[in-house]
Amino acid sequence: MAGAVAGPPSVKVKRKSSHRKGERSRADRHRWYDCLVGIVSPGFQGRPRSSEPALPPGQYLTEDFPVLSAGPTPKVPLDSWEFVITTETGAEYRWSWSELMALPQETPEVDIHCVTRWSKLGTTWQGVSLDTLLDGIDTNAAYVTAHSYGGYTTNLPLDDLRGGRAWVAHTFEGGDLPAEHGGPARLLVPHLYFWKSAKWVRGLRLMTADRPGFWEAAGYHDYGDPWREQRYQGD
Repeated sequence: MAGAVAGPPSVKVKRKSSHRKGERSRADRHRWYDCLVGIVSPGFQGRPRSSEPALPPGQYLTEDFPVLSAGPTPKVPLDSWEFVITTETGAEYRWSWSELMALPQETPEVDIHCVTRWSKLGTTWQGVSLDTLLDGIDTNAAYVTAHSYGGYTTNLPLDDLRGGRAWVAHTFEGGDLPAEHGGPARLLVPHLYFWKSAKWVRGLRLMTADRPGFWEAAGYHDYGDPWREQRYQGD
């Protein structure tokens, strides 16, 4: 595991009370990487900025927002959308779309970093903090598996979703989050590589033991800190 390096800039967050509307081998690892790169949306433009202090090591700066997915884009009607947190004991906490919109809203301005080496700086989102959603939930869990519409999963330490560092985001740059970028709502965990920010998120399962998600089971790093360049198992 890489040694400590300079960390990311602080996250800027504006808070609002409501919203406007309702290891495989190294060769194998490179094959997985090439698979991801092969589905970048047309028009992607990036340029190396390895000396840029705001960028993690090995990243390139882009003004675009490349589209990368592990499968087809699911279509989720808002009237049937829900977000469910399930504890290690099986207790469930549910929010419909309208209930999510009624919760206190925050507007984080964050930098995002994809494992495929692009970074996009100063992005603005709106959504509900995981601190708000986890408030009052009795749990002894230390880990989380995020589940998405479409079947995607990713694992994270529960502590990384607390302390104003993670959101269920539904708005990007002032507009509804497009489906290709995870709309109607995605997990936003900007201090980790962006595969941890699960698109089309539908819930979290709280767990006492860690369990790898989709890309983690394929050889990607369990944690994914861009500042330590934790792209693959063993990094």
